[in-house]
Amino acid sequence: MCVGCRKRAAKSELLRVTVGSGVHGQPVVAPDPQGTAPGRGAHLHPTAECYDLAVRRKAFGRALRVATGLSSAPVGDYVAAAHSTAPPP
Repeated sequence: MCVGCRKRAAKSELLRVTVGSGVHGQPVVAPDPQGTAPGRGAHLHPTAECYDLAVRRKAFGRALRVATGLSSAPVGDYVAAAHSTAPPP
């Protein structure tokens, strides 16, 4: 289930995210496209709309069970990069 739009989808359609370490050691939401990182994960459609919904609803912290404020910038960068390299429909 996508933490942004809350719709069910196949696992292959979703991007797994986990808690990782940022540049200065602070916890961040990190993309896990292969789905192999250890620990608790959450899933998100790799679209800007679902990412924005998840950030607005503060869904990453709840889904990953982290009480402190998480930076979701790495996931936003990943989603933006995926859209810029995607072929036009």
